[in-house]
Amino acid sequence: MSSTPEQAKNKALTFRKFKDGDSNVHWNEWIFDADHSHKCPEYVLSSPPCQASCPAGEDIRGYLNIVRGIEKPPVGMTWQEYAFRRLTEANPFPSVMGRVCPAPCESGCNRNEVEDHVGINSVEHFIGDWAIQNNLKYASTAQPSGKKVAIIGGGPAGLAAAYQLALKGHACTIFDEHELLGGMMRYGIPGFRTPREVLDGEIQRILDLGVETRMKTRVGSDVSFEELEKNYDAIFMSMGAQSGRPLPVAGAEAPNCVTAMAFLRAFNDGRLKHVGKKVVVIGGGDTSIDVATVARRLGNITNINPDKQRPEHVIAGQIAHDVADISARQGAEVVLVSRATMDKMNANKHEIEHALQEGIEIIGGVTPVAVVLGPDGRATALRVAEFEMVKGETVLKPGTERDLPADLVVSAIGQAVDFTGLEAFNNNKGLIKPDGHYRFPGKPHIFVGGDVIRPHLLTTAIGHASIAADGIDAFLGGHTELDKRPKVDAHRFDLLRKLVESGHPVEEYNHKQSWGTNSAKYAVHNYEDRSAKYVIPADELFLGHFPFVERHQRETMALNAEQALGNFEERLHALSEKQVIDEAKRCMSCGLCFECDNCVVYCPQTAVFRVKKSEVTTGRYVDTDYTKCIGCHICADVCPTGYIQMGMGE
Repeated sequence: MSSTPEQAKNKALTFRKFKDGDSNVHWNEWIFDADHSHKCPEYVLSSPPCQASCPAGEDIRGYLNIVRGIEKPPVGMTWQEYAFRRLTEANPFPSVMGRVCPAPCESGCNRNEVEDHVGINSVEHFIGDWAIQNNLKYASTAQPSGKKVAIIGGGPAGLAAAYQLALKGHACTIFDEHELLGGMMRYGIPGFRTPREVLDGEIQRILDLGVETRMKTRVGSDVSFEELEKNYDAIFMSMGAQSGRPLPVAGAEAPNCVTAMAFLRAFNDGRLKHVGKKVVVIGGGDTSIDVATVARRLGNITNINPDKQRPEHVIAGQIAHDVADISARQGAEVVLVSRATMDKMNANKHEIEHALQEGIEIIGGVTPVAVVLGPDGRATALRVAEFEMVKGETVLKPGTERDLPADLVVSAIGQAVDFTGLEAFNNNKGLIKPDGHYRFPGKPHIFVGGDVIRPHLLTTAIGHASIAADGIDAFLGGHTELDKRPKVDAHRFDLLRKLVESGHPVEEYNHKQSWGTNSAKYAVHNYEDRSAKYVIPADELFLGHFPFVERHQRETMALNAEQALGNFEERLHALSEKQVIDEAKRCMSCGLCFECDNCVVYCPQTAVFRVKKSEVTTGRYVDTDYTKCIGCHICADVCPTGYIQMGMGE
């Protein structure tokens, strides 16, 4: 009888440590000689790959264990708030990042070796929205330091730095040339991906810590950098890369050939209401998808004044559309061109799929050759051709050139930093190159973060800010020489903090040598924290413990070409509370005990035992009686999370 596709799928997912026909399994050497083994179990905290993959350094395993009920919140606090507090130690924007982050944490998730990754973004999305709905605030317990920090740029890096520094007791002032805070979160990402009420709510929580702002103030022109150095104890530079890169081809100077950043800025400002009938976007990353989907939604207005209502005039800031609502709206024909083939584009795969559903044509594997100009100097088409790379050079394939008609050409090929007034910090490549602490070389009071280092993810900017804030705090405390950052530079579970929180403080060590103990209060018995240097791989887990459990996926509003026109509603819908808890339960808690009892059940000597209820806490659920342990390592072999490792006496 043939198997069904689902049966075949489950069969393929069945984990087996040994396969049929394995002949090199020497049981006598492994178990039956274990009575004289020198190895006994250690409880080793390691970093899970999700956290090591998170640019913001979130304690992902920590808040997933809180959501699932493994780690209990303090008395009087809900699990939702406790998870929010743990998550926002690293990232003050869970609601925004839960929507727009491409989630490298999910790509690194060890659960991919079983069936599918844990929906980490989905859980973050829920926690962030719950916090906004329940009006959660941040609170600093630090004493005011009397130190002042100037922050240049109010995007994700600048805001995250202000948040971290305010929690450390330092006064912060953000200088930003825009009318509103948010940077790329506001001016680079359309509102149907990041609802503005969500963004505003998460920004306001930071301002409520006492962070001051000076908006519409550009450092380098409205206020000099020297003035900041005179009035502030430290400076954090996070200007962002909000200038787009124009196409490096002939004809790109046409007025209707614009950059993606200018296009999105005009749209997010509310000035741009329609585009031309034919729009060509050049890119391949998430920004190009954002431009294409916005253009599709805006559509084309048939009755316009060609001299005043053309999109390029609006994008250049000369006028604002004000006739869109009374004119006939039609769908714009949008074409996205990429040098990469569609399967190798940098944009999120699901965003590419949505763009195709909305009627956007994607042409991969071609390169722009020229912008074709009409008699009036405006672009009428983008000329592209197929190519191949020969010794790092682009070589066009003869006979493959073709023209793509265009009323508007949008370049989404990269971003640049505007160093006007700050030229001394430009490394001649349009960026700033700091040291490993994100400090500007030779300037111990100046730190850097975000796209000004390297245009990348929003979460990358948030991670820069967290590390830079530690450096600024150390500098303000009088430490000009900064300690080396850990190899795995992320926020992580802290057993000592958990013991204190749960009323089990560790006593001072008596400095007397002993053979080891499971009862002394000056140490956690045989516990080692390797999380700052070691990421635990899937092959150190007992994957056979985990059955097939299908991932809960958020619903995304799917639109066709007609439905997309004029539709600016949020597309991504949050999971329910039950779904979020179920999803968190799929986390394998790599590198930290999740209280499954396998080691207690399978220990043949009853050497492994549960810690007394009066003393138990997360990470200290089981213990070992070494007078009974024979070193058979069965406990380590059946530990699903790899928390138990054989190492005593090595």
